Amino acid sequence: MTIAGRVDVHHHFTAPAWLDWAEERGVVNREKLPWWTRWDLDTALEVMDKTGIGTAVMTVAMLGRLQERAERQESARVALRAAADVVAGNPERFAFFTPVFLDDLELSSWSLRYGLDELGAIGVSTRTSVNGVFLGDESHDRLLQELNDRSAVISTHPMEVPAGGPGGSTGLPGMPPFVCDFLMDTTRAAVNLIRNGTLDRYPNLSFILPHGGGFLPYMATRLELFGGSLTPAIEPGRVRDYLHRFYFDTAGPMSPSATPTLLSTVDPGRILFGTDWPPTPAHVIADRVAPALDSDPFLSEQQLRDINRENALRLMPALARP
Repeated sequence: MTIAGRVDVHHHFTAPAWLDWAEERGVVNREKLPWWTRWDLDTALEVMDKTGIGTAVMTVAMLGRLQERAERQESARVALRAAADVVAGNPERFAFFTPVFLDDLELSSWSLRYGLDELGAIGVSTRTSVNGVFLGDESHDRLLQELNDRSAVISTHPMEVPAGGPGGSTGLPGMPPFVCDFLMDTTRAAVNLIRNGTLDRYPNLSFILPHGGGFLPYMATRLELFGGSLTPAIEPGRVRDYLHRFYFDTAGPMSPSATPTLLSTVDPGRILFGTDWPPTPAHVIADRVAPALDSDPFLSEQQLRDINRENALRLMPALARP
């Protein structure tokens, strides 16, 4: 019987087995990796229990700078096998997304076959951009068609956005990219999906935007006013319809002051609970994020139930395991 509780759609999983594999090959040095790569099952379950999370959907992380196809595929195989093992041992508590790679469509097709068909992933994960090419670029059409044929759920996330500083980077000096630039990367990807007609050409795709959709919900009126200036142009009258076709997770964290804008701009039935753990520390989730959401004065009891659990089950019915 499935444990009732929140469904966390934004849970980063760096497999210990993958770290072993990568370190043996000199791809990474464990001691120099960020603290949040130290994922372990007991800690994950402890955080989940403390914050009322029944099921976490893992995004599989691979942090090496691998270029050669065979090595990248083996890297993904090790990480996905580890994710599948976690699910097999705790089927009521975990699920996972299989990654697709915007810069390698053949590797992505393999990942779909291995992750979805063989190992039982419930959707896919992808970066919002790779090397300055944003999700929805025409070079991704073959991948998007394959995903559309599968009616795939696509969890998106920014990664490796240049931080501010010398050398031509565009961020603000001294500010880590996850503070602001990540949100802009998500926003740019979403706008790209709209202006390139991706949402129209591939109507079976369900895109989850992290961190409340970046700045997208808060610039809806601006997009309506100036969408005609884009190339290709966005029809102003369709902006609200497009925004209602994305899903938005609450990781970030989302503050109560942002709730009215989000609820008035997007479909409340498409807001999903997310923690961004472990990059967002456990004490922040337990002491601030979860209590703030549960006591948000702008959410009705039904909306809160939907955000915490029901919306995710409607999007990914496989989570409601018997």
